[in-house]
Amino acid sequence: MKKLLIPLGVIIGFFIILAMIFAPKYNQFVSLEEEVNQQESQIETQLQRRGDLIPNLVSTVQGYASQEQQIFTDIAEARSQLAGAQGVEEMAEANGEVTSALSRLLAISENYPDLQASEQFTGLRDELAGAENRIAVARQDYNTAVQEYNQNTRTFPGNVIAGLFNFDEKAYFEADASSREVPEVEFNTEQDGE
Repeated sequence: MKKLLIPLGVIIGFFIILAMIFAPKYNQFVSLEEEVNQQESQIETQLQRRGDLIPNLVSTVQGYASQEQQIFTDIAEARSQLAGAQGVEEMAEANGEVTSALSRLLAISENYPDLQASEQFTGLRDELAGAENRIAVARQDYNTAVQEYNQNTRTFPGNVIAGLFNFDEKAYFEADASSREVPEVEFNTEQDGE
């Protein structure tokens, strides 16, 4: 009987040691994954906030620059694409399209001095700049959380636990390649009634 208890005790002790090593690491993964999800939600919130400003900005610019119809169409399409984005990669790509379209809109607006003088336009432009800053901070916070999570999925013993419990690496929220290009803007100096 004693011969059977010693190997059984060793096996039980081995599993207790494994549990003491792996349980905290598993719990850390759960916490890190929740942090990544929370930060992704913050990005979505800030993108939605900016998205809510866009119709007011577009309508204000339309009042002064109605002949710039293509840019209004581009913004509507980009905003629709962002609203339907699923996952971080699609959100990042759609965000790049919205940012590019808004940059073109703001560049075009410089061709209309009356618009530039409008308090409503300048207020919306300032709110938009604030929203862009909040998006940048949310994206940075998300990427920091992803970095910590991904480091844990790739280092020992985290990589073992990640493999056992399907904790896959998360994608960073990266700028779309097209958003790095400076948009080309054609100024239509011919205005209605001239």
